[in-house]
Amino acid sequence: MPNSTAPRPRTTHSLPTTIWLPDPDEPNAAPIPGAVLPAWAIDKIRTEFVGRPTHRPAPLLKIAIRDTAPGMDARIPTTPFTDPADDEDGTKRPSILLAELHPATLPTPADDLPSDESGMPRAAEDGWPGFFHRAHRLLPAEGLLLLATRQRRKAKGLTDPLGTLIASARTAGFRYLQHIVVVYGHPVGDRLVPALPPDACRGVAHCDLIALSAIRHA
Repeated sequence: MPNSTAPRPRTTHSLPTTIWLPDPDEPNAAPIPGAVLPAWAIDKIRTEFVGRPTHRPAPLLKIAIRDTAPGMDARIPTTPFTDPADDEDGTKRPSILLAELHPATLPTPADDLPSDESGMPRAAEDGWPGFFHRAHRLLPAEGLLLLATRQRRKAKGLTDPLGTLIASARTAGFRYLQHIVVVYGHPVGDRLVPALPPDACRGVAHCDLIALSAIRHA
């Protein structure tokens, strides 16, 4: 599995799925309990995934979504990753929003998104449709929304919520860019030695990172 790096994702075309592995000497291949992305992957987003002429780490705002009940915004913890030189007065809105989605909040492929009378997903308040519309309003044109999540195990096996989430994001005005598989483990010879977080479901040795770009119409 190549440890490839995506080019700067300012494109109108989707990019191939790629795989990220930690450096061989990275001591913490897995995320801390309660998190989805390991720290090394966040560093990679800021330094390699988003290119900057100055080679400084790109600022981003990380949020952790643990439920989608009404009023969810008030319960979302936020962690800014910034450089003082980027925003001296602290008023600039973020151009990169990283949302870590707790597996328990994710829709299953059979779930229907909330709809209005016309049959279109509801844009206003509740659940994932409301979240994506609010994220779209927050970001500038071509701003990046990064979704980090992992599968969860149910009675019939592992769920795969990515298609439902991407469809909801597209309805809110986002363009799909890329799917990145972030591995929890190190390659040793021709095999992978997993480093599993304690709160991951059995058999889940990676998380999924989805890159989306905000579209603004004239």
